[in-house]
Amino acid sequence: MDLIERTIRAAWQHRVLFTDAVFDPANLALRNTLAAGLTARALVVLDESLAAALPALSGGITRYFAVHEPMVKLVCPPLVKPGGEQAKASWGNVSEIHRAIDAHHLDRHSYVIAVGGGALLDLVGLAAATAHRGVRHVRIPTTTLSQCDSGVGVKNGINAYGKKNFIGTFATPFAVLNDFRLLATLPNKEKRAGYAEAVKVACIRDRAYFEALEADAPRLMRFEPEALRRLVRRCAELHVDHIATGGDPFEAGSARPLDFGHWSAHKLEQLSEFKISHGNAVAVGIALDAVYSKRMGFLDPHSTERILLLFEQLGFELFFPELLQSGPRNQPLILAGLEEFREHLGGELTLTLLHGIGDSFEVHDMNLSRVVESIYELQTRRASRRLNELLAAV
Repeated sequence: MDLIERTIRAAWQHRVLFTDAVFDPANLALRNTLAAGLTARALVVLDESLAAALPALSGGITRYFAVHEPMVKLVCPPLVKPGGEQAKASWGNVSEIHRAIDAHHLDRHSYVIAVGGGALLDLVGLAAATAHRGVRHVRIPTTTLSQCDSGVGVKNGINAYGKKNFIGTFATPFAVLNDFRLLATLPNKEKRAGYAEAVKVACIRDRAYFEALEADAPRLMRFEPEALRRLVRRCAELHVDHIATGGDPFEAGSARPLDFGHWSAHKLEQLSEFKISHGNAVAVGIALDAVYSKRMGFLDPHSTERILLLFEQLGFELFFPELLQSGPRNQPLILAGLEEFREHLGGELTLTLLHGIGDSFEVHDMNLSRVVESIYELQTRRASRRLNELLAAV
């Protein structure tokens, strides 16, 4: 046998900038990010719902590039595309962006800029990563969920075969620009969605951040801008820190701690036909794994209650009937999420659970009867809360 073997090492710079009014011509953050000598040519893809909420935005983007020519050049008016989970249901949406990249002769030194929520960022990122084996991709997330989590990550993808993100890539974005002012356009339920990812990363990595979220909970419930900024800034930092220092940024192994609570969250979204938002599904998934950790003797009851109470104070529902939707042998279909989670990475099932707030660890199997008991505990808790709310209203 003859063998040549080398270890290949590569380094990626991961930059997340925080700003206000990113498309104000006086704001040079985007121009300076793109400009690197030769004229920077860019294609912008804009989330349809954001374009509807801000009718002047598309024209404002065009004006921004016009003011800063020749350093940057917009190759065509912004492409307005549907966002939301349904946008990730078809490869055709990715192909449309490929066609635009080809039609405007973008190359690997050009930029594809996505402006929108996490779903749009996912599909545009997939298109950018697969055109010419990688066109520079800039993300401008416009939801709390994407500014906190998915928009600052390194994953792109679309859904297929009934599974979330079955088709996708790992690709570090050229840059991420979080514009806090764009969050003002969101309905309150969309602002709340990102809170779940903040609680998640606090639970697994940072007890002090969890305590800060507890202290800010009344302000977050009122969606006060400064509290929202604090939540987004620290949540994004913790996610980027994990990607950069966790030792497995592209998930070559079988563990993914940043997906704490997601094994059931992804399945819950599917079972509800995506009527349950990703943020609320994540809140339920974390609540379920916290209660399970308690029932297995890993997590103390007081810490469990703090986690559940924080979610409730932030306005999340922690039980949906889909959790008990039955499948073969009368088992809840949600349990299929365990195998789907394992299959997505391959290898041994590896899940993150809690010894304490900010103190996580990994397990390789789950006691299914205890999982079901945990679901029923969440159901009972929700019924008790509703009864108390009715009695208080009398």
